[in-house]
Amino acid sequence: MNASAPPSLRPRVPAQVYLLAAVIFCLGTSEFMIAGILEPLSADLSVTIPQAGLLITGFAVGMIVGAPAMTLLTLTLPRRATMIVMIIGFSALHILAALSPSYGLLMVSRVLSAFACGGFWAVAAVHTSAISPAAVQGRALASLVGGLTVANLVGVPMGTWIGTQFGWRSTFWAVAVVTALAAVLIAVATRSSAQSADPAKSTDPDEAESPAPAEAAPSLRALLRAEIAAFRGPRIWLALGTTALFQASVFASFSYFSPLLTQVAGLPADLVPAVLAAFGVGAFVGVVVGGRLADRNIFGNIVGSLTALALSLGALWLVADNAILAVIMIVLVGASGFSIAGALNARVFQIATQAPTLAASVNTSAFNVGNAVGPAVGAWVIAAGFGFPSTVIAAIVLALAALVVVAVAIGVERKWARRSEPILAEAAC
Repeated sequence: MNASAPPSLRPRVPAQVYLLAAVIFCLGTSEFMIAGILEPLSADLSVTIPQAGLLITGFAVGMIVGAPAMTLLTLTLPRRATMIVMIIGFSALHILAALSPSYGLLMVSRVLSAFACGGFWAVAAVHTSAISPAAVQGRALASLVGGLTVANLVGVPMGTWIGTQFGWRSTFWAVAVVTALAAVLIAVATRSSAQSADPAKSTDPDEAESPAPAEAAPSLRALLRAEIAAFRGPRIWLALGTTALFQASVFASFSYFSPLLTQVAGLPADLVPAVLAAFGVGAFVGVVVGGRLADRNIFGNIVGSLTALALSLGALWLVADNAILAVIMIVLVGASGFSIAGALNARVFQIATQAPTLAASVNTSAFNVGNAVGPAVGAWVIAAGFGFPSTVIAAIVLALAALVVVAVAIGVERKWARRSEPILAEAAC
């Protein structure tokens, strides 16, 4: 569809994608809200703050393992039903967390919640890719990430406020109620796409409006074979490596913005939440703009975003002792970094076109590998005595490493395209 087409005929992101993004807002709020309620939670359960902080690590580990595990367990189930089950389970586990009498039970509920979260993320991404016109897939996938960004901007502060006003357990009750409502909305509003080119070819009962009676549904073994086939060759691994290195770059610096601002830039501690919120605004803008750019040129968006991230981090390092300039650079880091989000997801679906579910779940795991590795790298350089600005240098190194991986991926992609041309030409005859 060209740019001169009437607005009513131009491809648009399906409305149900925004519903899925709203659900991911709830999931993201749960994933990060622990940071805001560490003190009352640790006091109530008689554990140290570092022990309470391990609840965040537990969730990240659950996401890394849970996303692919839940994908394999639900591979033959309809996507819509799978999303509903995951959300209901997520809500029930938050009720368990709210009632937990001990730290151990709370940790179990967090890890299992991450399994449900990872499963929903992967299936929602595949569903979004399936129902969205090709011309807006980058924008649609960026909308899902936008839900996570808004969670950091609005949901986490809101959860922190609820926890400090009414007790940390009330935060879990709030997430349980909202996600239960989300399950109802998904059941009512989520439908297969009317734009499917050939519904009879779909292996998802939700997407096949009139399945061919003569064709039996693929067996679990056939589906697994198709899904695992996407992991043959270097293309998918280069894409996953880019995801993990990008996320590690962002979180190597972001995790230590607070001490960087207070101890290096001299910003009052009570202004730090506002700066982090501004970072969230920048990230949201980056997600929106980057999604549109990804629809035009995925690799161009990836290279441009990583380059902009490295440059903005470099500028932050140079002005780290100036509060005003440091705040401006932090906002730019958010905008430049998260402009890549839609492209990273779209790239995985480009590679795993025929069987994307497991690839999408492993990409979710790759994001969480970055969530775990980035802060660890930042902690290592601080412990080595290089100071808080060194976390920004570590982030730059990780961003440059991601660019190297992308350069290799572009070379591999060109070779793959040359090999595929004769096959595609033969198939067209």
